[in-house]
Amino acid sequence: MKKTAIFTLAAICVAFVLGARQSMPKALQKLMNAQYAIANLYVDTVNEDKLVEDAIVGMLDKLDPHSSYTDAKETKEMEEPLQGEFSGIGIQFNMKQDTLYVIQTTPGGPSERVGILPGDRIIYVNDTTIAGVKIKNSDIQKKLRGKKGTKVTVKVKRGNAKDLITFKITRDKIPLYSVDASYMLDSCTGYIRISSFGAKTYDEMMQALDKLNKQGMTQVIIDLSDNGGGYLNSAIEMSNEFMDRGQLIVYTQGNSSPRNEATALGNGKYKDLKMVVMVNQYSASASEIFAGAMQDWDRAVVVGRRTFAKGLVQRPIRFDDGSMMRLTVARYYTPSGRCIQKPYVKGDKKAYSEDIVNRSKEGEYYCVDSIQFNDSLRYATLKNRRPIYGGGGIMPDVFVPLDTSEYSTYYRDLVAKGVIYQYAIDYVDKNRKSIKKQYATVNDFDKNFTVTDDMMQQLIAAGEKEKVTYNEEQYNTSRRVLRTYLKALIARDTFSDQEAYTIVVNHENPDLKAALEVIYDDERYNRLLREGNPEYEAIAARHRQQQSK
Repeated sequence: MKKTAIFTLAAICVAFVLGARQSMPKALQKLMNAQYAIANLYVDTVNEDKLVEDAIVGMLDKLDPHSSYTDAKETKEMEEPLQGEFSGIGIQFNMKQDTLYVIQTTPGGPSERVGILPGDRIIYVNDTTIAGVKIKNSDIQKKLRGKKGTKVTVKVKRGNAKDLITFKITRDKIPLYSVDASYMLDSCTGYIRISSFGAKTYDEMMQALDKLNKQGMTQVIIDLSDNGGGYLNSAIEMSNEFMDRGQLIVYTQGNSSPRNEATALGNGKYKDLKMVVMVNQYSASASEIFAGAMQDWDRAVVVGRRTFAKGLVQRPIRFDDGSMMRLTVARYYTPSGRCIQKPYVKGDKKAYSEDIVNRSKEGEYYCVDSIQFNDSLRYATLKNRRPIYGGGGIMPDVFVPLDTSEYSTYYRDLVAKGVIYQYAIDYVDKNRKSIKKQYATVNDFDKNFTVTDDMMQQLIAAGEKEKVTYNEEQYNTSRRVLRTYLKALIARDTFSDQEAYTIVVNHENPDLKAALEVIYDDERYNRLLREGNPEYEAIAARHRQQQSK
């Protein structure tokens, strides 16, 4: 066929497509015509699926920072932690010198049922060596996870035994928990730490509340520090538990999305429970919805630092191949009308991602005077009409500065290179039986276990092996926090429980100390809910004076 004939055929095809699409919006016509022309006329072969994916990503990059596209694999990995379960063998592990080291087995899970124990090292998975080959954690997970009912064979080295032990494990559903810890801080104060908002978060929180209630809880601290959010419905269900019937929890609104409200049903069991909510600069989205609702209705005192300010609503749009586009369709607003979302420039995701660092550079985490309280963004709570401020995120009622006085470059390097982590694994590996024999419970361990000077010298030596040069001055600066962190890791690995870690580190948590001070000071607690924070008003007044000049 002659070249002119080829061009004529192509022109006819394009003309046909153009004619068939005249009824479409012009922008859509243009996009489809471009895709068709590239697929049929481009000089080289193109991957049409990849071409379309790149086009979607390119369009979303010009929008807000949270609209995104994920392929089928990424979508599955993203949603799995929020679903509350996955299928696998039921272990928590760390890598110790390129070898998989079992920290704990899921109670009642597949690995526990066949007899795998904490401290075991998995050497083979289905005759494939995973020890000493520098394999990624994500690749190990792929080998161990699979459909419920499928089988995987592992070979394990236990202690000093010469021979490997073979286990045939049938994969099963493994629960994922979003309530990391729930325990009594004292005879009347309950503490609940929630790390994310998943499908089962409300049920987990209720179980925690009911457990603590039976132990004498009359007041509670709910810790949402570092909680990046998750499912909106979980935040709404949680809020409903503490609010009166008809009270607005959150509303959403966008150009193409009419106002949509969520209100409390009034059927909660803990509507009168005295409460403090802890937040920090990494608390986002659903965390901000919950904290905002509690603050706007004068239901709880919020303690910590200004939250992340992620208040855009994404609607998942699923495609037949399992991929998904999460398109921003509205904004979240607290009951008082505050927009949770911080300002952003469309298409400038770099500046948006650097905001959290810039806030630190500007001193916001260390001094409340670094935060501006503008009168134009002043709102009032809905019950007591106390002043609160918008501008993105939730500003706590009690500001707690970030304490970095005990941190040093030496401490940072020990953490960054995994020295403390590996030392804790080694220590537990050698002393697990004796620790458990001496300390029957986490509380026993917490009260009586001491990180000795000899252990600290061993840690220093371990750091030297990893080329972390010992610095005496910096070591002395960070000695207390090093001991606490090491003790917490040993507790977690010994008792196979994230709650054990939380119990130990909470003793040195300044945000929790501030929360306890507030919840026990009835006069201050009630004054904050009635009048607000006078310090914030003084800052706002100074800002007004500066603006007038």
